[in-house]
Amino acid sequence: MKATEFNNLFDSVIANYHQKDTVDQVFENPYKEMGLAQLLYRKCWIDTVQWHFEDIIRLPNINPVEALVLKRKIDASNQDRTDMVEYIDSYYLNLYKAIKIKPNATINTESPAWAIDRLSILALKIYHMKEEAFRESATKTHRESCQTKLNILLEQRQDLSKAIDDLIVAIASGQKYMKVYKQMKMYNDESLNPMLYNKK
Repeated sequence: MKATEFNNLFDSVIANYHQKDTVDQVFENPYKEMGLAQLLYRKCWIDTVQWHFEDIIRLPNINPVEALVLKRKIDASNQDRTDMVEYIDSYYLNLYKAIKIKPNATINTESPAWAIDRLSILALKIYHMKEEAFRESATKTHRESCQTKLNILLEQRQDLSKAIDDLIVAIASGQKYMKVYKQMKMYNDESLNPMLYNKK
């Protein structure tokens, strides 16, 4: 898949979510066969739900108990997001495992999946900035400001898409190599978070 296909898939996920526009809706993946498209769809859905969790928790008069429940959901969502990134990287590691790495090959600052993660978040920013740029209840100044920001986001997506395509081509040709560091989150681990292990 090319980055253009990633963007189209992410846009479709976000559009599908907004048909009901509620964080409690049932998730259904249209890609039944295990593969990259299925992983990407699931990944962007997690990002989309979390985007709206983050909006809700910022309500100024939110009930503190409800906010705590929502914070736990955000934590769980962050873990799911990281897990999905690792699954996507595993896909690429397996895809290119037989590639002979060239002697002068270099490593990239981030893996393909973490770059694709940024593309998913950009799709969400673009969707919601476009909403603001065309929101009739907003002032003309607000809409113009959001249109300027939208133009920048679209340019950023174009640049990032090309960079991802270039990275994947470089990995496929052995000019770059993947080295993935598994997550080492500490706050969810009862043996690493002192606030948890000191309470035992």
